[in-house]
Amino acid sequence: MPFPPINNIVIVGGGTAGWMAAASLSRFLANKAINITLIESTSIGTVGVGEATIPSIVQFNHSVGLDELEFIRATRASFKLGIQFTDWRKQGDQFFHPFADYGIDFSGVEFQHYFYRLKKNNPTADLHDYSIGSQLAKHNHFAQPKETPNNPLADFSYAYHFDAALYAKVLRELSISRGVVHIDQKIEKVNLREGDGFIESLLLDNGNIIAGDLFIDCTGFKGLLIEESLHTGYEDWQQWLLCDAAVAVQSTNTEEPTPYTRVTALDAGWMWKIPLQHRTGNGYVFCSQFLDKNKAEETLLQRISGNPITAPKPFAFKAGRRKKVWNKNCYALGLASGFIEPLESTSISLIQTGITHLLTFFPDTSFNPAMIAEVNRRHQHEMERIRDFIVLHYKLTERTDTEFWRYCQAMETPPSLEHKIELFKSCGHILQHEPEAFEKSSWLSIYHGFGIIPERTDNRIDHFNDDDIAIQLAKIKQTLDHAGKNAISHSEFIRIHCAAPDFEQ
Repeated sequence: MPFPPINNIVIVGGGTAGWMAAASLSRFLANKAINITLIESTSIGTVGVGEATIPSIVQFNHSVGLDELEFIRATRASFKLGIQFTDWRKQGDQFFHPFADYGIDFSGVEFQHYFYRLKKNNPTADLHDYSIGSQLAKHNHFAQPKETPNNPLADFSYAYHFDAALYAKVLRELSISRGVVHIDQKIEKVNLREGDGFIESLLLDNGNIIAGDLFIDCTGFKGLLIEESLHTGYEDWQQWLLCDAAVAVQSTNTEEPTPYTRVTALDAGWMWKIPLQHRTGNGYVFCSQFLDKNKAEETLLQRISGNPITAPKPFAFKAGRRKKVWNKNCYALGLASGFIEPLESTSISLIQTGITHLLTFFPDTSFNPAMIAEVNRRHQHEMERIRDFIVLHYKLTERTDTEFWRYCQAMETPPSLEHKIELFKSCGHILQHEPEAFEKSSWLSIYHGFGIIPERTDNRIDHFNDDDIAIQLAKIKQTLDHAGKNAISHSEFIRIHCAAPDFEQ
């Protein structure tokens, strides 16, 4: 006999994770007789610093039915072509991580091999000359890629900076319009079912009991359901990712918003600067072993441009992942599922893929163990690959000016990352364990930014003449240079197409 279907989904916690889940589930489960209830306590609040994203957010917004330009107006967003890194390799050094690809592949061989062949004869060659994202960012310009570009160089990825609270509000309104029930109450008790320990119901502080079949934990670091009730366990990654605290503050704008995030390495961590239409988000992510909270706050306030418009907000975290993202009938999303520092803006992306996994393996009331095991495997794989990418930023540093950076340079790395680094150094091959959150071009950005040059290139290009390679790359460079210079400014694009109503002129 088949098991009964899921009839009631209860999402615990609002914020970005909760309302992304509500918006997506109400869209893709609309043809099923499923009730979706979201319970949050607005008196508790959310972490609310997830204001920068990676390109997957563009497709997510489209999938749940958001119009891009309306979304940008409503969240006072700006565009993000990539990330500018300052003082990471060494003090005074700077490089850019664009979301766009570099150049184009030829004869089945990846572009970086041609570039490094060129660089061998021309040491001043700059990889960023071959990325449309880098060229646009250099001039503070922006252009949307065409849906059907006649040139492969015109097809590129981008993301957004936005106000996380306003984004949650947009998704909340969308979800409620589709029938999601919103309850603003605190949860007093989580009731477990006798016999198998599944979550049966939630007791609210007004005395009401909310029963459900599937419970989605979006309660942040607390993990009210997945950890406090089901004791799932947590895998600590602080031996590789030392930073365990942050302080954030919002400030007034002092310049036009840049189409990229800025991250600057400091004595015991790094500082972010995220430009929105109406303000700038700032934060210092640091290791409490080497810096106390008061000094971190003082340093942050000294370094921000503009006047602070909020009080500095501290929070602590432990880098790592929940040992199971899906345990019994509880599914964890967002910070409840684990946390990797926001250096490459992956928090919202992890929410998105978590929702995708749930929809792909959406259960009935049997909660098939094979499906649960596969989702947990995929989550572990994704988290570990992102972990490796973030650790790469610390391991490759040449900085030895503080104890923090000396530790990073000397620390052992996960074997999976060590193999990737050594492979690239030896032959310029960028290894990916599909699927990964970051494309090969992102790995190339970081290798190049930290000065890693492969010892040799792909043997298949040895028959090409150096001059022919130089001519082809010169054409690419010229095309992208022209496109970057001739696009309109980022601020002008926003003013014309998607300025928030209170910022239109």
